Amino acid sequence: MRMLVTKVKYAKLFVDSKLISEIDEGYVVYLGVKTTDNESIVQKCVDKLLKLRIFHDENDKLNLKIDPSKHHILVVSQFTLYGDASNNNRPSFTHAARPELAKPLYQFFVELIRKQGFKVETGVFGAHMEIEALYNGPFNLMYELED
Repeated sequence: MRMLVTKVKYAKLFVDSKLISEIDEGYVVYLGVKTTDNESIVQKCVDKLLKLRIFHDENDKLNLKIDPSKHHILVVSQFTLYGDASNNNRPSFTHAARPELAKPLYQFFVELIRKQGFKVETGVFGAHMEIEALYNGPFNLMYELED
């Protein structure tokens, strides 16, 4: 599983020019599911996401983790995180999970975060989405976990 975690001041997600979801300050998490992923890996990724210390403290050090009383999370399914263009100019997505595996794991990921008290918004699985966001930093962190 791969997560691209992006700190934002706000984010809005549109499908067919219609606003689907929006968040205030927090994370946009682009989530890629691999063919070999399972619920155990999802749990580990959620644990890592919620423990990341990438918010600044009073001394301007990256020392604080995401706070459900202040921050929100937008989770976007992103199979293209498993795109491989190492052998060609057109990427291959053979390592990305098919929708029948990816969608339930994506939904489980969101459910686990919500159970921790966070406001979580989502995209539309499999849809073409447009995301408007104000990046904070900018700060992007790629995290990958395999069994």
